[in-house]
Amino acid sequence: MAESGSSNAPNYFLTTTRVGFRLWTENDIGLASALWGDPEVSRFIDSRGVLNVAEVKQKLNAELQSQAEYGIQYWPIFLKENGEHVGCCGVRPKDISNGVMEFGVHLRRDYWGSGLAAEAGRAAIDYAFAHLHATELFAGHNPQNKASRHLLQKLGFVYIGDEFYPPTGLLHPSYTLRRLTVTT
Repeated sequence: MAESGSSNAPNYFLTTTRVGFRLWTENDIGLASALWGDPEVSRFIDSRGVLNVAEVKQKLNAELQSQAEYGIQYWPIFLKENGEHVGCCGVRPKDISNGVMEFGVHLRRDYWGSGLAAEAGRAAIDYAFAHLHATELFAGHNPQNKASRHLLQKLGFVYIGDEFYPPTGLLHPSYTLRRLTVTT
């Protein structure tokens, strides 16, 4: 069964060959719970491991607030062919005054290893540089998540050191990607 969110018609602001991006809404608690309520997903992003409904709601509210304040979030993504919820991908504020945003992807377990993280990631990166005028993207990953390390390297991010990440209580390998400027 497809999980297309709160309406039947997709309202995508960004698409790739296989996925569409839209904004989170308050009605997306079911989608958010299927993603961040999965202990296999949350173990990489939160030291609490299994997130209960209230904790998932807090994460969803943080995304809604980021969108309201900065016009950015880790947007929910869906398969275009059937509307199934895949996860989320996008940017968050890092150092907005200097054009630095934090890039991230969280996929539902059924889509791990499908190439969708790279596909959505490329689109979100291009969107951040072209439409949001980011000058640099920051990203980090749980040190035990080798797939995320591989993804960030594949997307062109460069390792800059380890940074403490309060939600996991761990030092996360951290990376940067700068917008290329073309001079003629």
